[in-house]
Amino acid sequence: MRIVPRHLQPRVEEALDHFRVVVLHGARQCGKSTLARLVAGGRGGTYTSLDDDATRQAALADPRGFLLDQGHPLVVDEVQLGGDRVVRAVKQAVDEDPAPGRFLLTGSTNFLTVPAISESLAGRARLLRLWPLSQAELEGIAPFTLEAWFEPEGDGPARSRPAQHTGTSRRGYMELLCRGGYPEVVALAPNLRPGWFESYAETVIERDMVALGDLRRRDVLPTLLEWVAASTSSELNVQSAASRLGIDRATLGSYLAWMETVFLVHHLPSWSRSPSARPIRRPKIHITDTGLAAGLAGVDADALTVPTAPATGPLLESFVVNEIAGALSASPSKLRLHHYRDHQGHEVDLVIERADGAAVAVEIKATSSPSADQMRHVAWLRDRLDSASPGAFRAGILLHTGDQHLTVGDRLHLRPIHTLWK
Repeated sequence: MRIVPRHLQPRVEEALDHFRVVVLHGARQCGKSTLARLVAGGRGGTYTSLDDDATRQAALADPRGFLLDQGHPLVVDEVQLGGDRVVRAVKQAVDEDPAPGRFLLTGSTNFLTVPAISESLAGRARLLRLWPLSQAELEGIAPFTLEAWFEPEGDGPARSRPAQHTGTSRRGYMELLCRGGYPEVVALAPNLRPGWFESYAETVIERDMVALGDLRRRDVLPTLLEWVAASTSSELNVQSAASRLGIDRATLGSYLAWMETVFLVHHLPSWSRSPSARPIRRPKIHITDTGLAAGLAGVDADALTVPTAPATGPLLESFVVNEIAGALSASPSKLRLHHYRDHQGHEVDLVIERADGAAVAVEIKATSSPSADQMRHVAWLRDRLDSASPGAFRAGILLHTGDQHLTVGDRLHLRPIHTLWK
């Protein structure tokens, strides 16, 4: 399996130059161990994994000796398996010697939400999230710069140009989203991927969620994960989902939180500049890898290419949102991602907001024949912001599966999805 350079690596290197501890967390099998090995090897450090039983027992028996008797920077892979005992020893070690770059900790669970770890390493650690492979990483090009959308005309130095065939068809996008971004899956033949995804889901449920969370209704977890896969890019209505799945609301909320802790899903909060707009404040739920979602839903590129396939739009939306979220994670930009929906039925798939209040609105459509009418909600949001906060709305982008690269209105643009990585 080839090693794909990760866009996050420069940020990991920079963090090690300035922080005593760097925590690299993300979904299991997204490439954390490979990246950590590369970084540690380049700095003459040491790699060790608590996934190995003997190593874990040694770390728990004498955490201080385990941490100090090896070359630094020391990678402690799957650090959550060592619990508070190991993390507190890391804290003690870096308090005694505050030199930067001593430890690189990785974990397949969100470091800040694991009940077994009460020590957050606040003030000592830099937390970074690694996403599954992006299309830009697989293409071997620099990450997409989201700030370009905030420049005049919303597309940086490039302006509208005629449609140009690029070879990325609607079916091509379906193949990409069904493959997803887990490094091991990228190298697998399509017929082998469903089995991999099934085993992956079982492993994460049994190895991470049940073991770390001590969840009582483990029998409902596979069904819940399948529901999440089928509901990706939809607003999260916990009460409705609990009734449908036959469990109480508190249990469902807890289990969804655990799915977020192990990076199976992520939430996109609702956006509003003014409380008077009465937005529906439910977040959208997105599965972190659309290959896993397609595998759990039992759909492939052939099924999704059918024009009436109901899963196509939601999966494509999650695919694009994940690409953008991954690019943002690897960027120093301080941008925040939201979705928008109000009581009048205005909906925007993605609102990207800068710290100064500037905003870009993004719609994602599976069509290869986009039109200005499909941007009517974005245009409404533009007009509303122009009235309430002149200058805040920078651009509206409709990302689609065709080749049109056009401006269709005031700060409204049609862009192929592949502009995120071509």
